[in-house]
Amino acid sequence: PFPGGKYDWVSEGASLLDARAGFHFYATGITPAMAMKIIGKGSKYAYAYKDADSNTLDGGKTYKVHVPPNVPAKDFWSFTLYDNQTRSMLQTDARFPGIDNNKPGMVKNADGSYDVYFGPKAPEGQDNNWVQTVSGKSWSVILRLYGPLEAWYDKTWRPGEIELVK
Repeated sequence: PFPGGKYDWVSEGASLLDARAGFHFYATGITPAMAMKIIGKGSKYAYAYKDADSNTLDGGKTYKVHVPPNVPAKDFWSFTLYDNQTRSMLQTDARFPGIDNNKPGMVKNADGSYDVYFGPKAPEGQDNNWVQTVSGKSWSVILRLYGPLEAWYDKTWRPGEIELVK
């Protein structure tokens, strides 16, 4: 959600300049609808550039995020990786630097959850749940929910933290 709960970046009469600058590092535009609660319509985004230990995401390391069951997305959900220097999608050997729950062959856990991996090489047996990164480059990730449902807004569902695989 937007800081202050509104699209104008104002809270208690003060402009939230750091939050606004952070948002516009990624986005080039904004509309009031982006801050509105519209169940089952549009999309909502969450982004991360640090792991669970508050370290910058490193393209030479492998990470895992656990996506709990019942993702509150009517249509689908996705992760997309970005280059922290260019703000563009991360350029890798893959056709697209991301993954979504419609990917053929993506493995769902028995409880309906997913484990998604990010790293320069897929962990053994995880090719279908892996997004390639680039050694020597820091990156960030955006989780997108298309057709967000109530559990997103009331915060009863939350994705796991991005954990370094040791």
